[in-house]
Amino acid sequence: KNIVQNAVNSKDHTTLVAAVKAAGLVDTLMSPGPFTVFAPVNKAFEKLPAGTVESLLKPENKATLTSVLTYHVIASKLSADDLKAKVQAGGGKATLTTVQGETLTVEQDGRRIAIIDAKGDKSFVTIPDVNQSNGVIHVVDTVLLP
Repeated sequence: KNIVQNAVNSKDHTTLVAAVKAAGLVDTLMSPGPFTVFAPVNKAFEKLPAGTVESLLKPENKATLTSVLTYHVIASKLSADDLKAKVQAGGGKATLTTVQGETLTVEQDGRRIAIIDAKGDKSFVTIPDVNQSNGVIHVVDTVLLP
């Protein structure tokens, strides 16, 4: 199954799926890819300030929502081992360019992979390497913001 087909079956990703639908990104994430998606769980969205998700889901905020969601996507398939290798090659940090156009920083934090957004906030990969027909999902615990 592709990224979207699997995400819709995850009870931990209902907010993400609703956001992907609201942003009109379903067809993109069902395309051949390959993609690496850092997929925030529902609890990650709950960490955002009150009203943020509801505001982002409004039609007039589609551009902002699309920017936030595409900031979680890399236009290649990167396994956890690939991410770790990039971090090692980068002397402890790796920079990834997102589909949105800005960058994320990846580093090893103990045994976990940390993804740092443009604001310096850190998200941890909680479930790596959920392989899909068109890429890979890494489940993360915090929404990344450009």
